Amino acid sequence: MTKRIALCAVIMLAGLGVARADGLDPIAVRQAGFSLQNGDFAFIRSVVAAKGDVKPLEVPARAVAKWAAVIPSMFPKGTETGGDTKALPEIWSDPAGFQKIALALGEAATKLATDAKTGDADVVAADMKLVGEQCGACHKAYRAK
Repeated sequence: MTKRIALCAVIMLAGLGVARADGLDPIAVRQAGFSLQNGDFAFIRSVVAAKGDVKPLEVPARAVAKWAAVIPSMFPKGTETGGDTKALPEIWSDPAGFQKIALALGEAATKLATDAKTGDADVVAADMKLVGEQCGACHKAYRAK
């Protein structure tokens, strides 16, 4: 199963234009990762808004938490410009602040995943709000509009 997922990811990333002759394009990889995170978060939001069964939200919440753990590594030096990036220079001038928000996002998403297993929709809704706040904090400080 893991090999199948990895193969699907490689095919998808190649299809999105993230592959280059000299390797993966880090800007395109991070943009694809954020697109996937946005899809997970949109799904979580839609289930909470519809007052649906929150137990299945454990999986997308864990995906967001895993992505949050690697977000800082998706911004290596040399990727400040190009590729239609919206990353602000503060990512590289304030790496500690950037990492702090990514860590907080991961913690909030992990809490959401854990709470989703209980099925308590009110708790999950509050957790979703915290995840959204971390996304917003990062966008406010580190992403151009």
